Amino acid sequence: MEKQQAAEQIADLILTGFSHYRLRFSEITLGARRRFERAAWGEVQRASSGRINLYDKAVAEVVAELYLHVPGDYVSLGIWCHAKRAYHQLIASRTDYELAETFFNSIFCRVFRHHAISKDSLFVQSSFTAPPLGSQQPIYNRYLPQQGLVALIKQILMDYAFAIPYENLRRDISHIIYCIKQEMGEAFASETASHVDIIKSVFYRNKAAYLVGRIITEKQVKPFVLPLLNNGQGAAYVDTLIMDPDEVSIIFSFTRSYFMVLAPIPSEYVQFLHELLPWKQRYELYISIGFYKHGKTEFYRDFLSHLAQTDDQFIIAPGVKGMVMTVFTLASSQTVFKIIKDYFDPPKEVNKAMVKEKYQLVKIHDRVGRMADTQEFAHFAFPKNRFAPELLAELENVARSNLTITDDQVIIHHLYTERKMIPLNLYIKEVTGETLAAVLDEYGNAIKQLAAANIFPGDMLLKNFGVTRHGRVVFYDYDEICYLTECNFRKIPPPRFPEDEMAAEPWYSVAPNDVFPEEFGVFLFADPKIRQQFIQLHPELFDANYWQELQRLIEQGQVMDVYPYRRIRRFKRRPANQLQKGSKTVLN
Repeated sequence: MEKQQAAEQIADLILTGFSHYRLRFSEITLGARRRFERAAWGEVQRASSGRINLYDKAVAEVVAELYLHVPGDYVSLGIWCHAKRAYHQLIASRTDYELAETFFNSIFCRVFRHHAISKDSLFVQSSFTAPPLGSQQPIYNRYLPQQGLVALIKQILMDYAFAIPYENLRRDISHIIYCIKQEMGEAFASETASHVDIIKSVFYRNKAAYLVGRIITEKQVKPFVLPLLNNGQGAAYVDTLIMDPDEVSIIFSFTRSYFMVLAPIPSEYVQFLHELLPWKQRYELYISIGFYKHGKTEFYRDFLSHLAQTDDQFIIAPGVKGMVMTVFTLASSQTVFKIIKDYFDPPKEVNKAMVKEKYQLVKIHDRVGRMADTQEFAHFAFPKNRFAPELLAELENVARSNLTITDDQVIIHHLYTERKMIPLNLYIKEVTGETLAAVLDEYGNAIKQLAAANIFPGDMLLKNFGVTRHGRVVFYDYDEICYLTECNFRKIPPPRFPEDEMAAEPWYSVAPNDVFPEEFGVFLFADPKIRQQFIQLHPELFDANYWQELQRLIEQGQVMDVYPYRRIRRFKRRPANQLQKGSKTVLN
């Protein structure tokens, strides 16, 4: 087989595999609407994890096809340089060429085991200088308030209506208008240049459907998200209207599961979202709409650019050193890099394979806004001169098998990247009063919401949680997590004799999965004042009955409600003729 012929066949096989992957990805995504309408929440969870697993399956299928149809030839780097050029020509007219480039990279890395990476053989940077050509039609619908707010909101809700009716359309319109006026006064309705843009595709996640858009006036642009829920009885309703940019940002947080949204031109969706949330990186937005593999590509490109523009050194991340992971960061970056250690000191009883399984579980599970998403990398190369001596010594001491160190590079064979946060144990030391109370409340809520998603953190120490820029508490240490339903929550039996309480060993048997919530307080908080404050905020966490009841509900198949916004934001579902207090809206 001639070199050019082999290169073209490689390109054809990869593109065919990519097209099949995109088709399956879109089929699962398209099913989101029907699952929402049927309130099929178990199917929602299975579809979400299944879609994540599609990518690696597609890569494996293509590699098998290459072995079958291009035996021997495709291991030549020279051929792959030609294959890259042939592939570039094949994808030039696609509206998702950036995803196609990432797929090519994935195949190359699987074949060459992440070695021989260079700009000649794969797409380290994109081979295109302009975004994909779309249909020349905007990805959003535009609405003008010429007929008044009532008609405008009604038109929007009807344009995005489902196969199930609205529970109470008049009430929902009233709520939305009241909220707009509270946020913007009369400016929106009175300015002739005002309009509303809403992305045509609905964003689905967990139990909700979201309309995502912006309100534009002569003086401002306001992003908004309109969550709609299924009442479980065959009708939909508007749950709230989120217009605060920070609160919109939280809905697209790295702690949330990926949206199901049909995005035939992914770059246009990312561009629209980036205009709404300019402080979010493009890679974050690709990940949020389900293209997490391409998000990794965008992250790596941003990382190279960041290195070129900075000169600070990688250092050991602040906080208590972990027993399983060693963590480092750049002060100028919002990312931490996590490496599994070679050995774990007692009492840890996990191994590397088990840790990787835990991180994959978090990847495909509903993170309910309380677990940080991670991206997994192999053979990640860093410039050696950017490593602080203390960090390099630490890595060589605790993770030597995971390193290759050359004259100018530190190559880490396996690592995770994660968003940088302030460790909760450090944060609590620096705050008092209302701020302390708020973060303790957040910590308790994080534990409860993880439990509602059938996740028990295992090691609930403060050092394993972080605080985001929005003040949210997020779990980020996964080596001991398990499903809540795997735990045996017990009350401590009363002592048999007065001497039992003074004994070094408990007077009752303890099995591996036994958990005694009564012990949480002493275990988690050294400071008795903070401990008592937390107990007052979340007394149920110390009661075995609370945990047992959660287990019962989960085992019955109930998917509990966890909202990506504060409950106080939710509209009250009053009858249509009872408008919000202070509202002067009159429905026709």
